[in-house]
Amino acid sequence: MSDTDTRGAHQVAALFSRGRLTAIPRKPARREQLLAHLAETLFERDRAYTEREVNDALRTVHEDCSALRRYLVVAGFLVRPRDGSSYRRGR
Repeated sequence: MSDTDTRGAHQVAALFSRGRLTAIPRKPARREQLLAHLAETLFERDRAYTEREVNDALRTVHEDCSALRRYLVVAGFLVRPRDGSSYRRGR
């Protein structure tokens, strides 16, 4: 792990208390780090998730699952097909 990766991991860890996200960062770079962490830890590659499954996974870390879901989709960490049937992990 590089120094940059280690620093990023520490910055993301600072956003949590007792396994729960204390606040969604306002700064885009910090939020991007958080979203990458959530995508990697909560969602498997090559698996489809229903909206309920996405919400349930996100609720394990923060009550505002809809905001986190929206941020993940906008940033490309979760991808939703045009028919809206499911979500998949993106980048």
